[in-house]
Amino acid sequence: MSEWKYFKLNELGVVNRGRSRHRPRNAPQLYGGDYPFIQTADVKKANLYIKEYSQTYSECGLKQSKLWGRGTLCITIAANIAEVGILDIEACFPDSIIGFLADNSICDVFYIKYYFDLFQKTFQQISQGSTQDNLSVEKLLSLQILTPNLTTQQKIAKILSNYDDLIENNLKRIKLLEESARLTYEEWFLRFRINGVQLDIDSETGLPFGWKQDKFHNQLNFKTGKLDSNAVVSNGSYDFYTCAKEIFKTNTSCFNGEAVLLGGNNATGDFALFYAKSKFDAYQRTYIVTSETLPLVYVYFVLKYYLPFFKNISAGAATKFLTMAILKNINIILPELDIIKMFRKKVESIYDEILNLQNQNQLLKEARDILLPRLMTGIINTEKLSN
Repeated sequence: MSEWKYFKLNELGVVNRGRSRHRPRNAPQLYGGDYPFIQTADVKKANLYIKEYSQTYSECGLKQSKLWGRGTLCITIAANIAEVGILDIEACFPDSIIGFLADNSICDVFYIKYYFDLFQKTFQQISQGSTQDNLSVEKLLSLQILTPNLTTQQKIAKILSNYDDLIENNLKRIKLLEESARLTYEEWFLRFRINGVQLDIDSETGLPFGWKQDKFHNQLNFKTGKLDSNAVVSNGSYDFYTCAKEIFKTNTSCFNGEAVLLGGNNATGDFALFYAKSKFDAYQRTYIVTSETLPLVYVYFVLKYYLPFFKNISAGAATKFLTMAILKNINIILPELDIIKMFRKKVESIYDEILNLQNQNQLLKEARDILLPRLMTGIINTEKLSN
């Protein structure tokens, strides 16, 4: 620990606030172009690298902003406070995000990323204000960051990033598996082509012969979770699903088995959707969906198909709420039984693999989080570790 010293963030690299000068911020001409526009929710969603985004800037948007390069550490200072991720693409971001460019001669950007992970709650506490929480640039630059020499930083970052690289690889595999299942659903139940064969359509119903429609409330069962956010515990035994597209841990379980979980509000801009097979609990505004007649892998994709509709029709000015009255009266297509059985056989194995990868990621995160404070505070002596 003798070589560990305290530095301010701007002593380890360049610190600048994101830029979005145009007012109003939502002017249509700013958006829809080729330049990724990263927002605080995109940083929060990222595990290690930021490479996914829901909005883009146009040339007009770029002119009133700034394009940041790969390797920039993004630090959120409003909304989702003290979330961090490293850009894996060139992108713009607003003034609710700070960009940090490490001086590579003295600082490893991954080390700083993990430092923020470890002390996130501390950063969030100092950002609390009387009206709105905000981690200002001044507050951020007043912080003292305990930093070893560059070689030790790199060793620490390498150990931790090995876990995150495995998580990232699993996330890529999950994405490919989900895409395969999605394409199968769309081909069979939207285009009515089964294994390359186009089905004959009944002109009266607009569906293949023998297929029907029914209301959700006749085919699906809905119950809600029991917990609020206070139920989250780091060493819990069961998964806890939220409306914010996150899975935490809790010590209670309200359900044991297979279910589709649908967030009852779109706190993150879209309704959360999960497919689960385990003992779990859920936030009290999360719907737990089961069925006695339909395989839940089919139900999952039906609900996924309806997500944009839920967003448009749900109640609420800011946060959209999905009421039971809306859900129960939506139509669901009922294919012939043989078709449903074929789809279940084809897709259920895909989701078993997805759930297995998700469980692997959970174990990797737990192992990484155990090591994180021990490495970042020098409890584990990295001098004896090879590069």
